[in-house]
Amino acid sequence: MKLDHPELVDLLRKAYSAEKAASFAYQGHAASVKDENEKTAIHQIEMDEWLHRKEVLQIMNDFDIAVSKWYELKFHIIGKTISLSCHIIGWFMPFYFAGRLESGNVCEYFRMKHFFNALGITKYDQVLYDMGMKEKEHEVYFLEKIKDNKLLPFFEKVFSWGGGQGFNNIDLDKKYPLENSDHYCKNNQI
Repeated sequence: MKLDHPELVDLLRKAYSAEKAASFAYQGHAASVKDENEKTAIHQIEMDEWLHRKEVLQIMNDFDIAVSKWYELKFHIIGKTISLSCHIIGWFMPFYFAGRLESGNVCEYFRMKHFFNALGITKYDQVLYDMGMKEKEHEVYFLEKIKDNKLLPFFEKVFSWGGGQGFNNIDLDKKYPLENSDHYCKNNQI
């Protein structure tokens, strides 16, 4: 079956490749931290990202969507560069930028869900909902690690993410179930 929705096709291709970049970045991030609990948590986040990549590929395969060679190359380079930089830029920035990235990734999956639903396809609702919520958990983890850092207010002002700002409208403490989640990320663009 062919998917006649260019924006959704591109979003799937981009998400598939970006998950590889995130996984590579978390390899470097985990290797750069000294605390064993942080190392373990970041490694688990890396494993989540590899799983998301696999799940996105399964959806792509259902519609014969080819992997983008351009996105694969681009995000491979980005991921490896970020991975290396984690050893150079100190402790705070990898946590900050990981949280900021995850905040935007949340809506990536909810936008896919909205696009599929607009086409009358609900088969992927649960997996897309679960991936979006997992990305939100990642965002919360990273923010929790830096919430008291003196650099956060400055970075929040410059990069528009932090304690009081985010790129999605999900609150894990008041999480809506799948059947009531259509309002998530309705107005968010990535």
